[in-house]
Amino acid sequence: MTNAAMQEKAETSPIESIGDTLHDQMIDVNAVILDRMQSHVPMIPQLAGYLIAAGGKRIRPLLTLACASLCGNESDNQKKLAAAVEFIHTATLLHDDVVDGSDQRRGQAAANEVFGNQASVLVGDFLFARAFELMVETNNINALNSLAKASSIITEGEVLQMSLIGNTDITREQYFKIIEAKTAALFVASCEVAPILMGQDATAFTAYGHCLGMAFQIVDDVMDYTSPKMGKDKGDDFMEGKITLPVIVAMENASDDDKEKIQTAIKNPSADNIDDFIALLEKYDAFNQSVKVAQDYSNQGAKSLSHFTGNIAQNLIALPQSILHRVI
Repeated sequence: MTNAAMQEKAETSPIESIGDTLHDQMIDVNAVILDRMQSHVPMIPQLAGYLIAAGGKRIRPLLTLACASLCGNESDNQKKLAAAVEFIHTATLLHDDVVDGSDQRRGQAAANEVFGNQASVLVGDFLFARAFELMVETNNINALNSLAKASSIITEGEVLQMSLIGNTDITREQYFKIIEAKTAALFVASCEVAPILMGQDATAFTAYGHCLGMAFQIVDDVMDYTSPKMGKDKGDDFMEGKITLPVIVAMENASDDDKEKIQTAIKNPSADNIDDFIALLEKYDAFNQSVKVAQDYSNQGAKSLSHFTGNIAQNLIALPQSILHRVI
């Protein structure tokens, strides 16, 4: 193997390796997604396709396929569930961007900026409906229950977060409840729905999905301040009044004077004070301490699947740690 090839192999992330292994299955899943987002109303596939075609690693449907593989199953029903998972995720993104007033998503103008808020909400509803159609077609009430439950929990998490906007008294427990609902719930469903469909014990997969989702969101919240993703500005959460773990950590450790500064900044967010706000978080090691919490979830997640063997299992086990590498 050449040095260039060795370097390329070394730089391949676990999720990319899983995607390479399950390439043919993902082609089938993407075909289902393309087929089921069609409608005789032209704006529906146009808007849905605008976001879906913009990219994304398809982490959640890949998790569904990977967990199905560990369970020894690669059926069409698993592919339908993987497509349903992606539809639920896309629908939540459409709704979130309207609620947050976002102007960018995945490096391009957000769908609500291009098509309007009303269309984005309604097409999001359409994708939720398509997801449920796919679930019903599997003729498995337990699999349907898993994804249906996740869908309602996600909404609860978003409403809870909205109700606490700008509230610097939010506790770690409240924050964990928010991200457990708005993010981890769909990771859980993505991982557990495959063994559930097959009537197998899903305990390890449920635990894995929970820990992976928690680590993922904590890291995402740290990156909002330290290295914003493509299509996002530094401190978007700050500008929107979202109280995430770095802010909570700083508030737990700050002097009374600095607590007041943090509270004042949160109540009056602007591009002029974002750097000073970040400096306050750094003063109390808020980012490193938050990553340590994510590390604990990462370790727990990897341990959940440690009894599985094979290439896909090893990449799933490595995935939680790779999420941390985005900020470490």
